[in-house]
Amino acid sequence: MSFNHKWNGAIHPNVTLSSTNLTVIAGPCMFESRELGFGVAEKMKTLCAELGFGYVFKSSYDKANRTSGNTARGPGLEKGLQWLQELRAHYGVPVLTDVHTPVQAKEAGQVVDVVQVPAFLCDQRDLLAACAETGKTVQIKKGQHSPPEQVIACADYVSACGNPKVLLCERGSSFGYNNLVVDFRNVMLMQRSGYATVFDGTHAAQLPGAGSGQSSGLRDMVPGLCAAAAAVGIHALFLEVHPNPEKALSDASTQVNFETAEQILRRVRQLQAG
Repeated sequence: MSFNHKWNGAIHPNVTLSSTNLTVIAGPCMFESRELGFGVAEKMKTLCAELGFGYVFKSSYDKANRTSGNTARGPGLEKGLQWLQELRAHYGVPVLTDVHTPVQAKEAGQVVDVVQVPAFLCDQRDLLAACAETGKTVQIKKGQHSPPEQVIACADYVSACGNPKVLLCERGSSFGYNNLVVDFRNVMLMQRSGYATVFDGTHAAQLPGAGSGQSSGLRDMVPGLCAAAAAVGIHALFLEVHPNPEKALSDASTQVNFETAEQILRRVRQLQAG
């Protein structure tokens, strides 16, 4: 398989994206501790291996886009990248993290396999160019404010900067205040553009800013949304997974526990099997 005839989908020696076999991008929203990240990676790697899915670990060293200025943000760039590097070496899996400035992109690009452009920053050309320059796979989250054509143009820009290794990630569109709606036509249009397509099943269930100083969400909607995305057709499924979501330091209302993550992935495997 070739994306836009320029990239074969390989993001790591052990993981290559495919339209016939899903890759799972999963980990805790925030890298709250080294122990948390390693525990989630071990569980998800084992589950994905059993089901035959490729696995990418994800977590954030800095949650810069927070609803309230009084909430935790993470371990910071230096410690977070150190943990990601150690986890990558220990488990032999690719790792993904989000970046917020060109300087962060350069630093993270020396460690991770996938640099992620957050939804709120998807139109920032200096950040996109810096991510392209890392030579690593670039995942662009479609902004809640953005139509698919806009994020496809962002992908075209990254490709024009010399890096065709682009993932486009759907995570819902703003529908009035404090609400997101997933329009699966977006996923289909992004697929047709020739770029690899990802569905973010947990952020798509958010109710942004609806929780008295924090984002709320509808965790019970996550399994159905993921199944719908798999049925439409995606190359990768993005999930935030935490052993005890209610006590998570970020996105506590939408992260899923291990049991729910397993239920979701087994259902997706059944759908892919026909």
